Amino acid sequence: QVQLVESGGGLVQAGGSLRLSCAASGRTVSSYGMGWFRQAPGKEREFVAAITWSGGRFYADSVKGRFTISRDNAKNTVYLQMNILKPEDTAVYYCATTAGAGSGRIYDYDYWGQGTQVTVSS
Repeated sequence: QVQLVESGGGLVQAGGSLRLSCAASGRTVSSYGMGWFRQAPGKEREFVAAITWSGGRFYADSVKGRFTISRDNAKNTVYLQMNILKPEDTAVYYCATTAGAGSGRIYDYDYWGQGTQVTVSS
């Protein structure tokens, strides 16, 4: 059974940083695509960042240059380093995994974590 557990969310001032973690079990993060998505109140869930099984990374335009996705194969964990946070980054952040290589499409992902809240104050 695949399980994803996010952590690291919280309240931060605009311009600050947070690092989210996604600990995986039942699937090896280095062998599957892993992604981060977010959902703000009243909005649809949207793509943030993804890392492919081969290590390729891609980002939503809104976070490019500020967020970095990475993974620690030994810990079977994926991270999202978020810098220069803005109030519009406030959302619940979800980790997800896909049997495919990794993409920005929500429907490609078959397992999801429970989410972690990130709140950026102005």
